[in-house]
Parts: sequence; structure tokens; C-alpha cells
Amino acid sequence: MKFIYIKRKTNYETRYSVKMGVLTTKETYIKKYLLGYPIKTLHKYGFTYYGQVKDTKNSMLFI
Repeated sequence: MKFIYIKRKTNYETRYSVKMGVLTTKETYIKKYLLGYPIKTLHKYGFTYYGQVKDTKNSMLFI
């Protein structure tokens, strides 16, 4: 068993865009784990409506 490992996971999240309204996009998280518990999120990115890969720091969450 590895003590420290990196894992990638993709989820669907709901986002809000001013121009297009509510969108459901794929969000991918790359996390570092220690003994099966997540320690830190290394990177988070998502796919846009047009298929481009973008960092999700600038997108707005729909709550």
C-alpha cells in the first residue's frame, strides 16, 4: 500500500454563465492523498461548452 499518492476524479457540477445561463460541466480535481485521506487539491479544471479546457478559478458557482 502506498502512503502518499495522487488521484484524479471527474464530477459534474452546475455553473452559471452571464451569457448562457445555467450549465452542467465536467470538473476534474487532482488531489494528493495520505493513507486514503485527501490532503490537498493540486489542480482543478473544467471543460467549457465549446470543449476547451479551462482553470475554474474564474467561473461562478450556481448555488
